[in-house]
Amino acid sequence: MDNLNSDHHSLHAEHGLSLWIQSGHTRILFDFGNNKKAFQNARMLSIDLSELDFSVCSHSHYDHSGGFPDFLDWVKVKSLITGPGFFEPKYSFDGTKYTYLGASFDLKFLQQHAISHRVCEGLYKLTDGCYAIGDFQKTYPMETIPQRFVRQTEQGFIRDYFEDEICLALETEKGIVVVVGCSHPGILNILRTVTQRLNQPVYAVIGGTHLVEADEERIQYTVSEMKRMGLKLLALSHCSGDLAERMIQADSDVVGCHLAVGESIVL
Repeated sequence: MDNLNSDHHSLHAEHGLSLWIQSGHTRILFDFGNNKKAFQNARMLSIDLSELDFSVCSHSHYDHSGGFPDFLDWVKVKSLITGPGFFEPKYSFDGTKYTYLGASFDLKFLQQHAISHRVCEGLYKLTDGCYAIGDFQKTYPMETIPQRFVRQTEQGFIRDYFEDEICLALETEKGIVVVVGCSHPGILNILRTVTQRLNQPVYAVIGGTHLVEADEERIQYTVSEMKRMGLKLLALSHCSGDLAERMIQADSDVVGCHLAVGESIVL
């Protein structure tokens, strides 16, 4: 699932993200879109979901988690990997009203379906050369999170700094391939944490970088820092923004593209 369609016009495109990842003999479903259309896309793409090994959700916003229950109608899911605090209610707040943005299911739902909940506290090994990573260090102060994002706790509403967000890191001969959902904590904060924990350069980034609200100066700096980390390929989706995509595609040092519904990257 992605916001944009590709040449395969029978697929559904809408605000959301879901990626099917094949790494060696491992099959991972990363994020689930916002409803059953992500599952319908998988069927039209001839993806055999019975081969699924791991289900991973980057964070609980509806456009990444909402389609999870729909997959259960057809796929046996044994576990769901998330970051900590995944089920805390998330909202946007415009100064007057709150809009719910969180997941459409809870921990009780997982228990009813005999699905274990595995929490990535910092680094969670899925299999050899494949990790879920969270608890991102705040290295780049310009990567701020909009104040409209809040979460509800027992003490009331507080700013959401997305401590629950996680990414995937896949080791390859060329370097680390990082798969991101929305990058709310900051794409550079995420990549710096990944490189420090795995002690390898980043070869490719795939997914949503949340540069949609960034200005030209920040995008230019972001791309420059990515290249310092070793970046050679950037496949943007979902929340990355038109300006970021145009600037990256104009950079001769990086292969850049938008990864729309039905499109794949093969490494």
